[in-house]
Amino acid sequence: MYTATYIIDIGGLFCLIGLLYSSTALNIERKKPFLIAIVLTVLIILSEAGTILTNNVNLNIPSMNILFNILGFTLAPMIPIAITLIFDKTILKSHKLLLIPTILNILAVTLSPVFRFIFYVDANNQYTRGEYFFVFITVYIINLLFLIVSTLEVCKKNNYPIIGKLVALSIFTIAGTSIQLIYPSAYTSWHCVTLALLLYFLLLSEFDSSFDTLTSLYNRAAFYKVVKHIGDSDKFSLIMLDIDDFKMVNDTYGHDYGDKVLQTVAGIIRKSFDKYYTCYRIGGDEFSIIGKETDQEKIEHNLRMMTNNLTEIREKGNHIPTVSYGYSIFRGGEKLNFNKILNEADGQMYHYKRIHKADDSQETKDRF
Repeated sequence: MYTATYIIDIGGLFCLIGLLYSSTALNIERKKPFLIAIVLTVLIILSEAGTILTNNVNLNIPSMNILFNILGFTLAPMIPIAITLIFDKTILKSHKLLLIPTILNILAVTLSPVFRFIFYVDANNQYTRGEYFFVFITVYIINLLFLIVSTLEVCKKNNYPIIGKLVALSIFTIAGTSIQLIYPSAYTSWHCVTLALLLYFLLLSEFDSSFDTLTSLYNRAAFYKVVKHIGDSDKFSLIMLDIDDFKMVNDTYGHDYGDKVLQTVAGIIRKSFDKYYTCYRIGGDEFSIIGKETDQEKIEHNLRMMTNNLTEIREKGNHIPTVSYGYSIFRGGEKLNFNKILNEADGQMYHYKRIHKADDSQETKDRF
């Protein structure tokens, strides 16, 4: 029975590797940590199958039983960390101390055959949990909590709209793997992790396809997906932005430089607006921002910050055009007409664009 389920799990994980490397939706930076998590899971499944096979008095090979237990108990707490790295591969750079429990667990497991810390296999090839088995459980729980907390931290910092789904998936992983900690004979943990990895792949593939590949802002499809779910009671602000004379930039300096301008402007937009705003690239040189902020002064403060940041770059000798913008505020409590909000922001933006063009024309006249 267990052999069949383990074969299915491993077969599913190898299929996931195939999907991983054929996927064009998943961010390429996620693929390596995804592969690490898959390989770890395969090794743990094999080690668990090995302990079931060798924990048999008739076979009488305690050395193999010990080896498989060491492998399983050493690698298991690494799975939550590997899953965390799928979402943010840089997170351990700022949380290195959280590796200490995992290292202590490795030491305790490695010494267990002699000191019986985590487990013990006697001369009759019988396995028993060690006096300090709680150390393994504690480390595993710490790493699972690290998975949830770090996921929440990254989502809130970047204003990602998938917090609920990721937390639910993390809780599912915790619940599924905890069953076996309580009931050792219920071999559910790695079936659960296999399914969780597949669900992570589907969720993050959908999520990554919401981003514009050039600017790393959300794309047009993500913009309209959010707009579709805005209700009459929601309060929000809509900011529309457009790079002035972008065609001239492409014609004068080439499309490669034009791409650099788009990336620079996108970076300034993202830098100038805090977590209460979500930024999108909705067209060639068109951007949009949907914000939870409805205070006009605060919105204009962020817009001035964006303009000042662009000016600073321009003063360093970079050929960065001005950016025209317009905004509209919806305070809720009435029937939402999004097209009206959009037209109001667009109208204001084109008004500023005409002013910029007039200023540029006057500057040219003054030169001659």
